[in-house]
Amino acid sequence: MGVYSNTVSFAQYRVSGDLPREERFEWLSAALSGRIFTSIEQSAEEQAEGWTCTDRPDDPDFNNVAAFWRDRYLFFTYRRDQRRIPAALLKSHIGRAEGDYLAKRPELKRPPKREREEIKERVRLGLLTRSLPSPATVDLAWQQDSGLLNLFSVSAKTMERFEELFVKSFENLRPQLIYPYRRALGLLDEAGQQQLAALNQAGSDAALDEIQSNRWLGEEFLLWLLQAGLEGGSFRVQVPGANEQGTPFAAWIDDRIQLQGGGEGGPQKVAVSGSQDSYLEARSALKSGKAISSAAIYLEKDELQWRFVLNAELFTFGAFKCPPVRVEREGVEELSERESAFYERMYLLEAGLQMFDSLLLVFLKERIGAGWAERQQQISAWLEG
Repeated sequence: MGVYSNTVSFAQYRVSGDLPREERFEWLSAALSGRIFTSIEQSAEEQAEGWTCTDRPDDPDFNNVAAFWRDRYLFFTYRRDQRRIPAALLKSHIGRAEGDYLAKRPELKRPPKREREEIKERVRLGLLTRSLPSPATVDLAWQQDSGLLNLFSVSAKTMERFEELFVKSFENLRPQLIYPYRRALGLLDEAGQQQLAALNQAGSDAALDEIQSNRWLGEEFLLWLLQAGLEGGSFRVQVPGANEQGTPFAAWIDDRIQLQGGGEGGPQKVAVSGSQDSYLEARSALKSGKAISSAAIYLEKDELQWRFVLNAELFTFGAFKCPPVRVEREGVEELSERESAFYERMYLLEAGLQMFDSLLLVFLKERIGAGWAERQQQISAWLEG
């Protein structure tokens, strides 16, 4: 699902390091062109990856500024093509080749080890040349002014491959995943940051340590929202962005809740789906010691609605559905229409994230404030029913 889709999944990064102020286009063009995607359709190579143009994935041209630069955004695509040979097909062809080899050498019962390896490799290469690579593309939208980058995928492997290619492509720049603790620090003032740091359970500032040691942050946020949504779920925009400060909106959890907790046989998972009324099943799981690992969050402003599934551990956004934007006609000749759709899509996406950050900030102020003990009592009483 690309950025033009009404429903997307994405992870957010902050790019550390400075872009050059002068000759920025030339620098970016060279960086992207240095790792440009090259097709392997006419070769026997098994896989290839690189950057390509979102609107022209088969014909990338980073010497054209309009191909990847839109106002304050850099907009391009990570592409990975790979040939895959089904294991059963490979085994069948190897068996045939070994049979042909033995037919010419009746004195042998099976090919020698070295011959078997050569037959296997020869057959594999032969099948590769006869198969077309399967393409996989992931769009990126990178805000130059803020350094925020949206990678439109939540696949762990894709995220890892993107990070590796990005570091190889852009000298002195590093993409850093915005996980819960880092997102929280970015929303709080200096005093709030100090209060949150006192709750930090990580033993170092390594990203993996801060993620794994502070799972409580995302889990408690989702539990807080689950209960707060029953109280009306009315909030106001509190952070800068597309909506004006103080704009009212509603937020609640519904439809899809994943819970996880330890048990005698290892981690146990519970899935609650369908429209919820009093969350009886979820409350039962929470009382047994499980925590919310992901949940579908709904945001509503005026007559517009946003929906996404938040991962509590990483704060990645799955199935993020904005109010619809439609591109009526496809094709290069309609590029200006696609650009309009891109700007509208990014506006709606950022408006939804602004409301999410406002929601998280409300929770953080309460979590580090003096009234948290009282809120905990309210949540406990609600769970007990």
